[in-house]
Amino acid sequence: MRTLVLATSLLALGCSKAATEAPASAEAPADDATVSPGPAAAEGLPDRDPALAKRLVDEEGAVLLDVRTPQEHAEGHIEGSVNISHEKIVADDAEALAELEALTGGDKGKAIVVYCRSGGRAGKAKAALEAAGYTRVTNVGGMDDYP
Repeated sequence: MRTLVLATSLLALGCSKAATEAPASAEAPADDATVSPGPAAAEGLPDRDPALAKRLVDEEGAVLLDVRTPQEHAEGHIEGSVNISHEKIVADDAEALAELEALTGGDKGKAIVVYCRSGGRAGKAKAALEAAGYTRVTNVGGMDDYP
């Protein structure tokens, strides 16, 4: 009987929470729109934390990933960054994912710091990387946000 009461209570909690949450927007932000920091994914890293991003790169050897276009990257980028456009990441481009796998040594728990011009494309790339199984991804925002 206690199991039934517990299961019913948990089900009611889950349903009431779902009913009070705002529906997700069907539209993604503009390609490079500023994305406000939100709660971190259950296993992921928080976004828009320059000090964390710098520490991950300097102390843990995180992959610093520029998700802008190759042309933008060629015009200027953060030293040590690797360029894989967000379009390729979001599209699950096999070549791009293979390059990322090589950069992480196949470790989906290795930290990845993503950036673009202002954070919008980096947010999309982060979501795609997490969907692909990477668990420690942070969107530092734009190039100017990285210390």
